Amino acid sequence: MTIDLLLAADGVGGSGRAGAAAFALLGLFSAVVGGLALARLAGRTGVGDARTGALTALAAGPVSLVLSALHLAQTTGGFGNGQGRAGAVVGLVFAVTGIGLGTLALTRVRRADRSGPGAGAVPTP
Repeated sequence: MTIDLLLAADGVGGSGRAGAAAFALLGLFSAVVGGLALARLAGRTGVGDARTGALTALAAGPVSLVLSALHLAQTTGGFGNGQGRAGAVVGLVFAVTGIGLGTLALTRVRRADRSGPGAGAVPTP
């Protein structure tokens, strides 16, 4: 699929709120996964790998960021007319949050790997 097809008359992700809502959900997924990766590093959850969560957040966040920005740039009306501008803005905020949390988690994973086993985890009582 080429960029010209994505930027057709209906805009990125379809017309109206549906595309913006999908991009906002992708950004929300990125933020939640990044937050869970940080929680894994702090020893609050014991399921999964923090590195995988951080990398997943860093993969989904930029995709949501770009698609939300394209959707926002292509809408012509203001807020409240059903074109999904508000959803695209929410998608941008969630995407930036997910990128930040994923970056922070990946930085802490790398620091813990350099310090040795168990250095980054908080001991549980």
